[in-house]
Amino acid sequence: MGELFALLKDGNRPSLLAACVNFFLGCIKGVAFFFTGNVAMFAEMMHSFGDSANQFFVFIGSALSKKAPSPRFPNGFGRVVNLVCLGAVLIVGILAYETIREGWHHFRHPATESTGMWIALGVLALGIILEAVVLHKAAKEVLHEVGVESKGIMSIPESVKYLNRAKPATKLVWMEDLVATSGNILAFLAIVIANATGYFALEGIISMVIGLMMFYVVARVFLDNARGAIGETDGIMLNHIAHLVSDHQDIRDISRLDVVKEGEFLHVDLVAETNPALSLAYLDDVRDHLTELILSQPGVTKVMIYFDEDDGTQQWVHRGERPTVLHKIRP
Repeated sequence: MGELFALLKDGNRPSLLAACVNFFLGCIKGVAFFFTGNVAMFAEMMHSFGDSANQFFVFIGSALSKKAPSPRFPNGFGRVVNLVCLGAVLIVGILAYETIREGWHHFRHPATESTGMWIALGVLALGIILEAVVLHKAAKEVLHEVGVESKGIMSIPESVKYLNRAKPATKLVWMEDLVATSGNILAFLAIVIANATGYFALEGIISMVIGLMMFYVVARVFLDNARGAIGETDGIMLNHIAHLVSDHQDIRDISRLDVVKEGEFLHVDLVAETNPALSLAYLDDVRDHLTELILSQPGVTKVMIYFDEDDGTQQWVHRGERPTVLHKIRP
C-alpha cells in the first residue's frame, strides 16, 4: 500500500485536477438539467462525467506506469498508461453515443418552451471558466514537458505546436478540456439563441455536435495510445540521438538505432560501428559516455549500447536536419 501511495504522488497532476473539476461540473450540471430539462445541459453533464472518469483512470495509469521494472516485467510498466487510456476512451465513447441519441430525440421533438434559463446559463458560465483554467494548466504542462517556457494565457495557443511531444496523459487532458471548454461555449450560445428565437431544436443540434466532438477525442486518443501500446518509434528523438552518436569521434557508423516509446518514456537500443583496433577498456569508456549523454535527453530512461567492428560501408543515413531537442536538467 505504501508503494501505491508513493506512485500516486508521481501521477499526472493535470489529469487529477481535471478529473476533480469535471466531476464537480457534472454534478452541478446534473442538478441544473433536473430543474430545467435542457438537453444541451444534459449533453454537458454527460460530457463532464465522461471526462472525469476518463481523466481519473488516466491519473491512475500514469502513476502505475512509473513502477520500477521487476524480474517478471524487466521492460517496466511504461505502456500501462497507454492501456489505461485505451480502456478509458470506451467510457467517453458510450457517453458520446448517449449524448448524440438524446440530441437527435430533442431535435425531432423540440421543447415548446424553456425553463430555468438563467440557472443553465450560470452553470455553463462557471463551466467555461473552470474548464479554461484546467486547459491553461494542461497547456503549461505540455510546454514544461518539452522544456519550453510558458507564456501566461498564450500558453494555450503555444502548446499546440508541441502537443505531439507531450506525454500521453497530458495530451489527453489537453484535448478533452479543449473540447469541454468549446462544448460549454456552444451550449451557452445554443440556450441564448433558442430562447431569443424560439427555435429550441437548436439545443438538440448542439447536443449532437458536442457528442461528435467527444467521438473525435475518442478516435484521436485511441489511435495515439494504440500506437503507444504496440511500441512506436519517436522519429524526432531517433534523428536527434543519431546526430549525437555520430558526432562522437570514435563512432564510424550506426548499424541499428531504435528509439521506442514506452508510455511516457523512451527506450534506446543502439548498435554502433567502431575501429576494431580500439581496446575493450577504451570502448567501455565510450559506452559510458554515450549512455550518460543519451540518458540526459528528455524522456529517455533506458539505454542499451552494443559495438561492432567497422565494415567500411556507410549504412546510416540521417533522416533530415538536426532537430532542436532541449536537454533535461539532471538531478
